[in-house]
Amino acid sequence: MQQEMKYIYMVYQKGSFSKAAQALYMTQPALSIAVQRVENEIGMPLFRRDHQPLELTEAGKIYIAKIREIQFLEYQLEQQLGDLSHLKTGRLRLGGSHYINSYILPPVLTAYREKWPGIRLELKEAGSWELLPMVKDNLIDLTFNCTPSPKDPLHRIPAFEDRILLAIPASFPVNRQLAGQAMTAADVLKGLHLTEAVPAADISCLSDTPLLLLTPGNNLHTRAISIFQSQGITLQVIMEVSQLVTAFHLCSAGIGATLISDRLITTPNDRVLYYRLDSPLASRQFDMVIPGKTYVSVAQKAFVELFTDYYRPLGH
Repeated sequence: MQQEMKYIYMVYQKGSFSKAAQALYMTQPALSIAVQRVENEIGMPLFRRDHQPLELTEAGKIYIAKIREIQFLEYQLEQQLGDLSHLKTGRLRLGGSHYINSYILPPVLTAYREKWPGIRLELKEAGSWELLPMVKDNLIDLTFNCTPSPKDPLHRIPAFEDRILLAIPASFPVNRQLAGQAMTAADVLKGLHLTEAVPAADISCLSDTPLLLLTPGNNLHTRAISIFQSQGITLQVIMEVSQLVTAFHLCSAGIGATLISDRLITTPNDRVLYYRLDSPLASRQFDMVIPGKTYVSVAQKAFVELFTDYYRPLGH
């Protein structure tokens, strides 16, 4: 890609010449001159400079779209040439939430690095609502998503399941009303929440309980609202956070009850009690998501196979 295109794309990404110049390790006047040179050549501006952050003109939108096409073709060329090395060289760009990157991916990434050390792994962390567009735009090669019945052309491969549990600080008085329905972390680690050994919680008593929710846009935000409202609970939301792991740690600190994934529970502790939920929304199927109509590299295929083998349910 021509250097001027890289400059223009960085200005577009950063929304200002000063931030782009800083990221490019060049002076702002030099960057401005380079962009103006391109604008003079095409005879029209690419950015509306009277807006902060900068906005693209119609010409700018076309220019950025073509830059993305060029970036994709260059990356696709890199991937196809890399495939000739049979996983000795190459690059794989993965995207996941903090939950995925911290609790799901580490053992798979370790095994991948051991088997194919020549493949450079790049890991992007963001919300799933941000990562799906990045797959569509070919900015990452693979991400994870649990949207039921998605309406897009992306290709999905079943990856793993998790169960949503109600987590309540052990010090909260509402636990007395739920006596006989509670599970400890040790119970969850034994898998009791996957059976009917402990009855599902009657959560209708939670109306006065401080709740922590994920922010709108998170899949678990929508599920939580549906689960609680189906029981006629008046939500007492004291805080919304963007990450599931953050909500879990705040709950463990005694700040509020929340919904969590069973995969966050990795060690016994007595700070939180857990409850099984009688709702189809409490079971999530995560898929690996890759672009639907583009070249799938050997590095992608190897990752999908390794991940699937690692998280394949027992007996399959």
